[in-house]
Amino acid sequence: MSYTIALNFEDGVTRFIGCKEGETVLDAAYRQKVNLPMDCSDGVCGTCKGHCEQGEFDMGDEYLEEALSDEEAAEGQVLTCQMVPSSDCVIQVPVASSLCKTQVGKIEGTLAVVEQLSEDSIELAVDLDEGAELAFLPGQYIHIDVPGGEGHRSYSFSSKPGERRATFLIRNIPNGVMSGYLTRQAKVGDRLSLTGPLGSFYLREITRPVLMLAGGTGLAPFLSMLEQLAEKGSDQPMHLIYGVNKDDHLVKVDALDAFAEKLPTFTYSTVVVDEASQHPRKGYVTHHMDAEVLHDGDIDVYLCGPPPMVDAVLKHFDAEGIVPQSFHYEKFTPNQAPGEAS
Repeated sequence: MSYTIALNFEDGVTRFIGCKEGETVLDAAYRQKVNLPMDCSDGVCGTCKGHCEQGEFDMGDEYLEEALSDEEAAEGQVLTCQMVPSSDCVIQVPVASSLCKTQVGKIEGTLAVVEQLSEDSIELAVDLDEGAELAFLPGQYIHIDVPGGEGHRSYSFSSKPGERRATFLIRNIPNGVMSGYLTRQAKVGDRLSLTGPLGSFYLREITRPVLMLAGGTGLAPFLSMLEQLAEKGSDQPMHLIYGVNKDDHLVKVDALDAFAEKLPTFTYSTVVVDEASQHPRKGYVTHHMDAEVLHDGDIDVYLCGPPPMVDAVLKHFDAEGIVPQSFHYEKFTPNQAPGEAS
């Protein structure tokens, strides 16, 4: 048996490794040429300390308290030289990936679909090459090189991990480099290079109610999260508020309906800013966060949207005295990676 371990480095790079049954994370990483921090490998120095965000494991009792105190262990801190996983795990590594002699992965694929969903958004689907491995955590993003040597642009996955076809929601920006390519030049069969995954915005283990707040194409990471949740299930209440500027900017609503059917605890609402809209809910997402979806702060909040929206939600929570149990957010601006914008 083997477990998948996601190593999230402090520079935003994520590497996935396989860990054999009974093997420590440190040994598994070194076997796969990822040099995690280490001085002693005996649970004495604490150099290999990290934080396990989710997953099951055994730490044994062969380490010194000076290396890992009981309080640290209770908070999810681990010593990778002693940690033996018994499930898939996600571990925060408090150093840059370059210091561990690893780097973000690069893969190739073929453009399969490009569809303009509205004046504001484009859906891109890329079929990854046979044998290409693209593991990621739902919510993360990737760099896509713009054909023609115009650098790269960064987009969150809207597809679930493990799929051969990766999909993305891309904002249609007038005169944008990627937008221009997709609307005027792209054709099925074009070759694309992708680098990633990246980002600290991803779905954590759900142990309490969840509130998701999406602005425009910031819906993409939530589609990826919901894809995984629909497969694994959850008994916790989950509500998504999806805000756009105009009526015809609302996209993938059919997908949200399908998720609501598959996930009995999932609900969603849509909000339109345009005052001329006939939509039943107008204004901003902050106008429609009712008490029943806030659960008196006993919630995990995930927020992805343009900077003004993110800032408005942060100010609203502060003004209302709302302190969620956890709060994960990502800003994005045109031509900038979500992680780079925050």
